This record gives sequence, C-alpha cells and structure tokens, in this order.
Amino acid sequence: MTNKKQPPANQSAETPTGRVVNPFLDAEFYNRMRDYTERDAAFSKEAKAIGESGAGKQSTDIREAPSLQLLRAVVKKGQSLDTMLDRMAQGIELGLWEPWMSAFGIEIRGVNYAKAEPRNARLALDMSLACKVNSVFVNAGVVNWRSLVAQDCAQIQIDKPTEKNGAKVYAIFFLDAPGK
Repeated sequence: MTNKKQPPANQSAETPTGRVVNPFLDAEFYNRMRDYTERDAAFSKEAKAIGESGAGKQSTDIREAPSLQLLRAVVKKGQSLDTMLDRMAQGIELGLWEPWMSAFGIEIRGVNYAKAEPRNARLALDMSLACKVNSVFVNAGVVNWRSLVAQDCAQIQIDKPTEKNGAKVYAIFFLDAPGK
C-alpha cells in the first residue's frame, strides 16, 4: 500500500456527460427483451430506465405531445380526450374535468379554475403496470409507449412499491403551460 495519491483515471470518450439514454426507446430492443422477460420484470426494467434518463421535456403540453396522439383520439364519455382538453383549456364545464381526466388515468394535480385565465394545469398520466391507457397503446402496436411518453413529458414521478401497492409511474404534463 502506498500513501501517494493516484493520478485521476482518464475518462473514455464514451462516458456519458448528460442525460442517460433510455434503451427502451428502441422498439426492437423492447421486443427482444420481452422475448425472455416476464411482464412484471419488463415493466420494472423499463421504469428503472425511465427513472435514470428522466423526462425529455420535448413537448410538455399534453395537447401537443406526439407520443399521446393515439390517446387523444380515444373517445370516452362521448368525447375524445382531445375535445376534453380543448374544453378544459376554454374553461367550459368545470365540474366535469376531474371525471373526464380520470377516465383516461390522468390526475389533475393543480389547475386554475378562473374562467378568463389560462388553466396552467399540471396533469399526471398514470403509466403504471395496470394503468387505464396501456391497452390503447398495446393494441396499436406501441409496446414501448412509456419510454416515448417520458421523452415528451415535463417531469417523471416514480413511487416505489410497498407491501400493499405496486410501483406507480407518472408522466407530468401541462395544459396552458407557464410561458405560453
């Protein structure tokens, strides 16, 4: 053993210097992984990769995010999500916003209900294993939808599993995002 200080190791050119790349963005990788991984384990691996890479913040307004295009076209309670979001932005039918969003697994975390002002809403899309919107994306053949949504959203929130509840993963989007 020596008391001399060791020179710092040279970092290779491949050392990541920013955001960690989520390998699940590649649908082929996702499908190969699913060939040998059970459903719960696949979700855990993707959730871990999403947590490590974080939110991409590419399109934080829920009405414009390309990854949610399929979801915005889905009709529930007689209206598409796109129509519901537009009515919410206009300040129409205030009492219906919570049930509208919950039908899609979206929780309103904060919203301005004043009629003539922007909503500045924070909407949390549930991306957990048994979430309400999973079938929409899987039936359309978008198996790695969680990773794609994570690229668009403003923030990722991951609640670790407990004895009674499984892991929860949320993508946070805005409606009338501040600065618009």
